[in-house]
Amino acid sequence: MTSDPSGTVALAFSGGLDTTVCVPLIKEEYGYDDVIGVTVDVGQPAKEFDEAEETAEELGLDHYVVDAKEEFADLCLQSVKANGTYQGYPLGTALARPVIANAILEVAEEQGCSALAHGCTGKGNDQLRFEAVWRASDLDVLAPVRELGLTREWENEYAAEKGLPVEGGDGGRWSIDTNLWSRSVEGSELEDPAHVPGEEIYDWTQAPGSAEPETVEIEFEQGEVVAVDGQSQDAVSLVEDLNERAGKHGVGRTDTMEDRMLGLKVRENYEHPAATVLLTAHEALESLVLTQEERSFKTGIDQRWAEKGYEGLVDAPLTKALEGFIEQTQTKVTGTVTVKLDGGQARAVGRESEYAVYSESAASFNEEAVTDDIEQDDATGVAKYHGFQSRLANRVAENVAAKQAEAATDGGEETDTDE
Repeated sequence: MTSDPSGTVALAFSGGLDTTVCVPLIKEEYGYDDVIGVTVDVGQPAKEFDEAEETAEELGLDHYVVDAKEEFADLCLQSVKANGTYQGYPLGTALARPVIANAILEVAEEQGCSALAHGCTGKGNDQLRFEAVWRASDLDVLAPVRELGLTREWENEYAAEKGLPVEGGDGGRWSIDTNLWSRSVEGSELEDPAHVPGEEIYDWTQAPGSAEPETVEIEFEQGEVVAVDGQSQDAVSLVEDLNERAGKHGVGRTDTMEDRMLGLKVRENYEHPAATVLLTAHEALESLVLTQEERSFKTGIDQRWAEKGYEGLVDAPLTKALEGFIEQTQTKVTGTVTVKLDGGQARAVGRESEYAVYSESAASFNEEAVTDDIEQDDATGVAKYHGFQSRLANRVAENVAAKQAEAATDGGEETDTDE
């Protein structure tokens, strides 16, 4: 922060308690002249924008809404190429944050702002994801909740004192973050790892078994999703439709203990129906067209990409380098996968591709030979060599142990013959 702040601050604005109290605090505690609110649409429910707009109006806050759904959807589908999951669940909130941060930065620069601000605490990941983008600019970065050490109790008292338009604090029983790709639920009794949540925490997914099983056909071209059941769609519509369709089957629920970047372990519940279907289909197609070596090596590359994505560093040099390898592998990921939706599960039940590294006759138990010049008996020599070094190492270790035991026994039987 500059020593003599002035001008206008662009605030990442949701209309919730944290960002609402930030509006007057930025003027009172930091000395800036004015604040504008920026809300970025990455697929949240419409009511959230209505609430943000109403709160901004009551605050007298200039409010900008940026539609970034298409950009976010494209990034989500890009993550499918990297099988983008972190500790077992599809990346959603993490991928949304750099998109949101960039959109806010653009508005701030267009409006001639001198600083950027968010309402994140000092305990979570989002502060890091926002600031990784913003600190590459020349604008100051403010984090009032973190820097002033605010608590929800203090915020509620401050809001009441100032007559700020907030409804009883956190606005709900749980902390919920929703975007096009995923919905996260945390807080309250969910913070207890032993607590078994009820169906009431879910919104996108019905109880598994509520719908009759069905199949969906996903078509890929060089790793890109190009059609669902033979119909092409724009990225946003494709994800929205699959969320609804797979959600009816209870597909895409994750209950996990997540390790945050700052080392805190937290309990999170997620819903991600479309992401689960697309990731399942993509991995199934890769298993058909990539060689064993490519699949094995790509697992590590995918994991590292997911870690960078989780950190919000989707534009980091390492991320781009990883994507170079990923894109090369995707040149063969073209084909169709049939996924069965049933009882909370999305299972690949069929896959086909002209790049399939597969020979039905070679693998068949009904064919005597493997290929024209490879017979089953040719594997005898391979079988003799397979595990040879391990067997040798074990035998050597056994021999050494036997010698040491014999030496110890001989030494123990020696007697003193001097009298």
